[in-house]
Amino acid sequence: MRQRLRWRDNALVWLAVSAIVIVIDQITKAIAIAKLEPYVPHEVIPGFFNWTLAFNTGAAFSFLADQPGWQRWLFTILAIGVTIALTIWLKTTRRNDWKIALPVALVIGGALGNLIDRIHVGTVTDFIQVYYRDWVFPSFNIADSSISVGATLLVLFGLFASGKRTGSELK
Repeated sequence: MRQRLRWRDNALVWLAVSAIVIVIDQITKAIAIAKLEPYVPHEVIPGFFNWTLAFNTGAAFSFLADQPGWQRWLFTILAIGVTIALTIWLKTTRRNDWKIALPVALVIGGALGNLIDRIHVGTVTDFIQVYYRDWVFPSFNIADSSISVGATLLVLFGLFASGKRTGSELK
């Protein structure tokens, strides 16, 4: 069973990474809104990468984007719940256990970055588009990337963890 860590021993300090993700996410979204026309691709790497301003009322891959608006509140509540749960996980994780703390902080930062958009304007701003010939990956943003990288790292570190105990597990 886990016991409570003292404030100077827990991983809440990693929330600074979350804050950095939020700041970068919000700045890049503001730049995209100021500089790009909606849904007009601006080629960066021919045949592979565009800046394309898009607005998503749904979740990843525009899931539920065609719904009348209730999904905004569903994803708002979900983001708040996930953020609370992951913050509690950080509080029970040792500060030096970066294989848990870093990915969790990335997911929190991404979730809050998109939450800010949902609350402020009701839609998430996307602007990164990857494609190849006729195949186009759904547009995304820094917050989405942070969530994806964090979740992937959690899975990878979990799959390739040795049998020994990690720094976050207490006796």
